[in-house]
Amino acid sequence: MRIFLDSSAFAKRYISERGSDEVNDVCLKAKELMVSVLCIPEVLSAFNRLRRAKKVNPRDYGRLKSDLFRDLEEMTVINIDNNLMQKTIACLEKEPLRTLDAIHVASAKESYCDLFVSGDRRQSQAAKALKLKLLEV
Repeated sequence: MRIFLDSSAFAKRYISERGSDEVNDVCLKAKELMVSVLCIPEVLSAFNRLRRAKKVNPRDYGRLKSDLFRDLEEMTVINIDNNLMQKTIACLEKEPLRTLDAIHVASAKESYCDLFVSGDRRQSQAAKALKLKLLEV
C-alpha cells in the first residue's frame, strides 16, 4: 500500500500523542511512504516548539531530528513543481483549504497514493471531497 502522510500525521511518528499508534500501525503496513517536502520544515517546527517549551531537551531534539532525516531517506518526498502548483490551485478553487494544506492534498493526489493520512480535520474533509481515500488520526 502506498501511503501519503501530511505533516500532522507524520509528526505523530516522533511525538507521542493521540493518533500516534494508528500512524505507526499504518506505516508498518506500507509498501511506500510518501510526504510533501513541506513536512520537513513543518515537523522540525513542531520539534522546536517542544524544545522551546522545555518539553524536549536539546539531546532529545537532536535525536528526533536525526530520526526524521534517517526516515526521510527511505521515503518518497514529493517536491513542489509547476504541475503540483496547478493541482494546488485546483484544490484551492474546489475546497476551503489553507495554502499549505492545499499543497499537502495536491501532493497526495500527485503521488497516486492508496491512502492519505491526516490529523487535520479541514484538510481531511477536503481530501474526502476530492476523492482521496482517507485515514483521519
